[in-house]
Amino acid sequence: MRVLLHTVVAYRGSVKPFVNFNAKQDAEFLHKAMKGIGTDEDAILMLLTSRSNDQRQQIKAAYKKTYGKDLVSALKSELGGLLESLIVALMTPPIEYDASQLHKALKGAGTDDDALIEILASRTGDQIKDIIKVYKKAACSSSFQSFGAKLEKDICGDTSGYYQKLLVILLQGSREKEVDEKKIEKDAKDLFAAGEGKFGTDEETLIKIIGNRSEEHLRKVFDTYKKLYGSDIEDSIEGETTGNLENLLLAVLKCVRSVPDYFAEVLYKSMRRAGTDDSTLMRTMVSRSELDMLDIRASFQKKYGVSLYTTIQASSASSATTTRPLWPEMQPAGRVKNDRYQLLKMKNEPSNHRLARSSPGLERLSLEKVAVLCIGKKTVLKL
Repeated sequence: MRVLLHTVVAYRGSVKPFVNFNAKQDAEFLHKAMKGIGTDEDAILMLLTSRSNDQRQQIKAAYKKTYGKDLVSALKSELGGLLESLIVALMTPPIEYDASQLHKALKGAGTDDDALIEILASRTGDQIKDIIKVYKKAACSSSFQSFGAKLEKDICGDTSGYYQKLLVILLQGSREKEVDEKKIEKDAKDLFAAGEGKFGTDEETLIKIIGNRSEEHLRKVFDTYKKLYGSDIEDSIEGETTGNLENLLLAVLKCVRSVPDYFAEVLYKSMRRAGTDDSTLMRTMVSRSELDMLDIRASFQKKYGVSLYTTIQASSASSATTTRPLWPEMQPAGRVKNDRYQLLKMKNEPSNHRLARSSPGLERLSLEKVAVLCIGKKTVLKL
């Protein structure tokens, strides 16, 4: 018996569209924030991280209509380092951002397999198909340079073996949509036979089943696997595979079980190392802020016994070399009452309340700011 899956997903992002939104007024404010000597980076951050990505695109269009130039280019000319990268990421449409991150992972010095695995293991089939179109289209934009190659060709040029094969399967974005009750026990037995049940490993069977079956079907297969053999399928993968193939298979399995749990672990690991993995932290916070950040935040708290907000603060503070006044969201609730009034007030604050582009410590704090704002602290998002 085959069961078709129909699901309705509630909005679980932390960043929501700003209620009293006015693209023209926001564009004017950003222009004022960049005008004259010095740039009010605090105000730029506060405004853009309290608007949805769609609203940011409207602000971008309004800015060009009013001032005759591209907003992202203007922001880049005023910012630098991590802060510039974060603002550009926030201003980039989600699919285009994923495409640019894959291009960066494949075309940089070596291959960033962590980014490659994270994106292809966690995105839906429809998202992957859209990413491929954007990647192939190679339309010049302010957020990343033109790259007119096929994503699959680039991946095959940088990877090999069964790792490459599973990446290509995921790139098809054609995972089955149904649960086939007749195949559940057979798939569980085939997975066991391909791994723990034989000398050597049948990677072809592993990637065929894990790369093509629907998520709901695989969850039932994993439950059956544990009932039959007394262990999780992840244990078999860890024991029977190595390297990038192991990492990719585990990422897919974790996303099948729970995408928020997977990203909670990704964020934890990005801050657990000696020095925060800025790229992973930034990519995760930006890409998930309007999708499932509320669930990621809850999962992080449950798994590690501490809030994501607190962990980001501690991670950023440990790398910072300077201190600065508390931000609005780090102060008691109710302090920020009016969005534009507060931003204009910040514009007139002394220069020592602003981020110094040349200071690594303060730049680390700018990373904390966007990450924390993406979490959706109420005192910031409900301005």
